[in-house]
Amino acid sequence: MQKTPDLMKGSFGLMEKDTSYMDGFYKDINAMGVVPVVVLDDAKDALPLARVLEQGGLPSAEVTFRTAAAAESIHEIAEKCPNVLVGAGTVLRVEQAQRAVDAGAKFIVSPGTDKKVVEWCLKNKVPVLPAGVTPTEIMALMEYGLKVTKFFPAALCGGLKTIGALASVFVGHRFMPTGGVNASNLSEYLTHPAIIACGGTWMVKPDLIRAADFDTILRLTKEARAIVDATRR
Repeated sequence: MQKTPDLMKGSFGLMEKDTSYMDGFYKDINAMGVVPVVVLDDAKDALPLARVLEQGGLPSAEVTFRTAAAAESIHEIAEKCPNVLVGAGTVLRVEQAQRAVDAGAKFIVSPGTDKKVVEWCLKNKVPVLPAGVTPTEIMALMEYGLKVTKFFPAALCGGLKTIGALASVFVGHRFMPTGGVNASNLSEYLTHPAIIACGGTWMVKPDLIRAADFDTILRLTKEARAIVDATRR
């Protein structure tokens, strides 16, 4: 007798719930502790930025689809910095997810949950981190088999207190808070076992990138890496 596929029908429809292909991705971001969230106005800055992030100990970049340079920047990093885990952030539509993956993105991050984006990523086995901040949103994402949710905007939605309350109910589910995380509160966030990693912008602020101030970016990246190591040793 043919085995029935492991399927689930939830808030967003009928989907396969085997998301084990994401386990390696979850392991990678957990090891990094911080995923730099990057806004690039010019793709020429992508390569030097990626090299500095790798040198500083945070070899990852969530390149946001807020500018026209996003896809080209992802391509530059994916092709020339293979040790940097590059993904796309602020993905709002399937078309953006497709462009990002075609350019070389290894993961997709969204500031909310669009079922078409989530289902496209699951169908194409692309790691995806949609955002949710309420029990209803977390439950809907868990029905897809997702084990990690982006928590955004973290500071405005109660930060660690809210995450702690959610984690007490959704045992084993983990979160990546983004928005309001910085060097002064990073350790507090990472101490909580429900936090897999934090999304951060403070070491890659757009003004620093535009000014090509890669020395400062390197210093801030190393400082963030040191906080992660001291917290999770």
